[in-house]
Amino acid sequence: MATAKKATDTNQTAKKKSAKNSQKARSNKSEAVLWGYEPYKEKKGEEYMTGAQPEHFKNILEAWKLQLMKEVDRTVHHMQDESANLPDPADRATQEEEFSLELRTRDRERKLIKKIEKTIKNLENEDYGYCDACGVEIGIRRLEARPTATLCIDCKTLDEIKEKQTRG
Repeated sequence: MATAKKATDTNQTAKKKSAKNSQKARSNKSEAVLWGYEPYKEKKGEEYMTGAQPEHFKNILEAWKLQLMKEVDRTVHHMQDESANLPDPADRATQEEEFSLELRTRDRERKLIKKIEKTIKNLENEDYGYCDACGVEIGIRRLEARPTATLCIDCKTLDEIKEKQTRG
């Protein structure tokens, strides 16, 4: 009986380790590629937003914009193809709701595209990567996580706290 319990415990421990390693591998893989680009590896002594850094972020932003533009085109074609006049009112209502949801999503993406374009202009004007509120460096990793970020993590946290307090 004790041997069977020990074997079960050993199997459970092995399963947990395997699951943990599998999760780590997935996490590392998702961190490794950002819109088709490897994370930026800073060179020793390299100053912030000099050298290849601006080009790295411009490539990420343009790839993201291109991906969003493709989604817009896909939606337009989908709506044109699916816009049949359905005789059943329930089917028609379902289709209209689906289109409404899709259009809402595309509207949010349209706003994001404008934000990406503004960010690319800031990059070209060498005004990218610095906090709009306090002027400190936003940081490479934060910009890779959110390339359109305009606030450093401290200012963004304060902004969210203030927003939460005013909303109640």
